[in-house]
Amino acid sequence: MTLQQNKSRYSPEFDVAVRGDTITADRYISPEWMKKEHANLWPKVWHLGGMLAELEEEGDFIRHDFGKESVIMVRQADDTIRAFYNSCPHRGNRLVLGDAGHMPRITCGYHGWQFTPDGVLAKVQDPDDFPDGNPCGKVHLSELRCETWGPFVFWCMDDDVPPLREWMAPLPDRLANYGLDNWVRVLKLSCDADFNWKIIRDNFNESYHLPTIHPELATFINDGLPTTLFEMYESGHNSMWMIGHQATTRADYHSAEVPAPLDDIARAWGIDPADYNGHTGDIRAAVIEAKRRLGPERGYTMYADMTDQQLVDYFHCTLFPNLTLTMSPEQLQVLRTEPHPTDPEKCIFQHWVLMPPIKGMKEVVTPIGTVPLRHDAVVRHSTYGDGVSLGFVADQDLSIGTTQQQGLNSRGFKGCFLPAQEKRIQRFHELLNDYVEGRR
Repeated sequence: MTLQQNKSRYSPEFDVAVRGDTITADRYISPEWMKKEHANLWPKVWHLGGMLAELEEEGDFIRHDFGKESVIMVRQADDTIRAFYNSCPHRGNRLVLGDAGHMPRITCGYHGWQFTPDGVLAKVQDPDDFPDGNPCGKVHLSELRCETWGPFVFWCMDDDVPPLREWMAPLPDRLANYGLDNWVRVLKLSCDADFNWKIIRDNFNESYHLPTIHPELATFINDGLPTTLFEMYESGHNSMWMIGHQATTRADYHSAEVPAPLDDIARAWGIDPADYNGHTGDIRAAVIEAKRRLGPERGYTMYADMTDQQLVDYFHCTLFPNLTLTMSPEQLQVLRTEPHPTDPEKCIFQHWVLMPPIKGMKEVVTPIGTVPLRHDAVVRHSTYGDGVSLGFVADQDLSIGTTQQQGLNSRGFKGCFLPAQEKRIQRFHELLNDYVEGRR
């Protein structure tokens, strides 16, 4: 018998074997599985907490609620960032209720206990009424690990997890040429959703859904399997390179007229799309040349460090277990799902958009339209389905969540049945099995 050769293309340098574990429904619907994740998964990974741009001066803070936990990250006098559990050591009251801000002292709203930015108790009511004497200077907030990468702040609950850059490997090196350090978060969008957090993670671990869920992308992103490169790393993270500035090879766009919006993209770089009618695939090389020539005078100084591939293609990076960075030459989309505090069939979806600070540019085009080029130009939280957009592509991704959650509850669902191009989903769930069962 002759086995069919799979069309999907995996990097020979970055590939790992999978075992073939059955992807069962209980991981999406079971409270018991959710408890295992809280005990064995979430403490063992780094979490994206916020942006360095929010922490400019000593006492500036940001808060990140995750499940039943809440963490505050605070700028110190020595310019480092430290992270603390958002819980007063007196009787457990949440200390900080705001998302971000400035406070010379971290003050509990219940009994007025005050802590310095480095987490040391500085003031209490009735300090002489404690059996062991005045607790000021002796009591500290519970601290977590806190590290930064690019414009981001991360925190971690476990001391045995590798340092952040090592844990992210090899993605910091693969993303270095984009010059992300000073990029500006212009959108901070989030919503409550009625499905398990892993449903959207599975979605971001495959491109199989692009022709059906995102058909409008076909005219400027080539999602054909022979040209899409999948990478899987020993760390558990993975990525996908998709050819940009070129229509899909799933249909014959190449011998036709240059389709929209690829024609407008060409015009934006001084290219007449009519010159490429009948050979539309060649427009990608023309855009590379134009960006090399015109980019510096238009303020895109980071182009000088970028490869040709980075100038025009889409680098989709998925960090285990729940963070995706979709990298294009002039935009970074951060997409994340986090678990609901108590319900395994709900989650919180978050979508941030970062743009480079191009000199003279006042506005930028984002997935929800044109917005000012400034930090957090649009911040909003909604409930999915209420008509508030999370970005046109993100809206499409979220559209399958509720119906899939419903289908996973069926007695008729016996486990996922995957094509080769969804190997990254298989790998994700095998890692998840190892974590929740305490094997990793």
